[in-house]
Amino acid sequence: MTLISTGAQALPRTGVDAARWPDVAALPRASGMRTAAARAVVRSALNRLPLRVRYAEHDTVGLGGPALVVHDPGAFHRRIGAQGLIGFGESYLAGEWEADDLVGVLTVLAEHAATLVPAPLQRLRDLWAQRQPPAQRNTPAGARANISHHYDLSNDLFALFLDDTLTYSAALFRSFPANRSVLAAAQRRKIDRLLDLAAVGEGSSVLEIGTGWGELALRAAARGAHVTSLTLSTEQRDLALARARDAGYADRVAVELLDYRASTGTYDAVISVEMIEAVGEEYWTGYFRTLDERLAPGGRAVVQAITMPHDRMLASRRTYTWIQKYIFPGGLLPSVDVIDRLTREHTRLRTARREGLAPHYAETLRLWRERFTERADEVEALGFDETFRRMWTFYLAYSEAGFRSGYLDVQQYLFTKEPTRR
Repeated sequence: MTLISTGAQALPRTGVDAARWPDVAALPRASGMRTAAARAVVRSALNRLPLRVRYAEHDTVGLGGPALVVHDPGAFHRRIGAQGLIGFGESYLAGEWEADDLVGVLTVLAEHAATLVPAPLQRLRDLWAQRQPPAQRNTPAGARANISHHYDLSNDLFALFLDDTLTYSAALFRSFPANRSVLAAAQRRKIDRLLDLAAVGEGSSVLEIGTGWGELALRAAARGAHVTSLTLSTEQRDLALARARDAGYADRVAVELLDYRASTGTYDAVISVEMIEAVGEEYWTGYFRTLDERLAPGGRAVVQAITMPHDRMLASRRTYTWIQKYIFPGGLLPSVDVIDRLTREHTRLRTARREGLAPHYAETLRLWRERFTERADEVEALGFDETFRRMWTFYLAYSEAGFRSGYLDVQQYLFTKEPTRR
């Protein structure tokens, strides 16, 4: 049952926990003028897109393509008018719109992200777009809270849709389309490539910034390396340590609950897989300086990073997004341009190799999303309600669409370190 729009007020959607999901259970405040303006902008944009959008009154717009059904047009436009793309996502969580091919719909929107909002309104973004809350800044205390919000949900939850390696980053497949039976092998292939790039072998000292659930540390230890792995997630630390003990690598793998900024020492290799996305723009320079400072002369740093186009990063970097509100508080994706500039101007790290793997991430996300959907009953049994499951489905589909459309990419970087200048 969807929200019933009644102008200034709205009846809560049945089944939504208003205490847990206050901004989904009730509509935001918005003037009639702002809602009307949103309706005009949205319909104008949809009319130009290869979508088939059907409103509740059987009014259809779009050029044809994946179908989007709007059950409550009043609530749909009001949320977008009040909160932009956050409202669009919350409208999905509330059940006010549906799509049989959710990834297809979101891919079309991602492909046209730069032109969905008219240019005059884009120039006024600073006036109407919400700003990221100060509480989400990635100070040492804020970063721990932001990481905990996502990664400390439940190890059991992640185990339901990840493969046996518990790897939560892009896999590396041999061919497409991929099936679930090869996901674990594809994750190990990706990790082995990163270790090869970093020249990790017998006796190597390795610093890993961002532990995940420990698979990279285990595979490095299996090569004879000694690994110090840093995380801010207690759930991840505890499970990674248990896995290291079970594998017989307790003497080679140390997992510390420590902010990367507090790390010390130097290492032959520094590896960080999809960690920079959680660092925050104001701390990017410090992140790369840490890699530089921790890397021994002659060593190698390897970073796997999700990136977005530079112009879109500049346009949206101060905007509060649905992903920041519900999934990754404090997060922001860098661009290739900004990584190149920061490493060149503030560190002795130089890019020796870079490769994009967007199609591989799209396939990884598809397999995660399908598995998450298949195991919805088990997710519910863990205590996660229907709104959470819709949120997680939207997040995985939204991310997959970003990679399929080309709006997002994932880069594997190899950095070497210039000698210290006299």
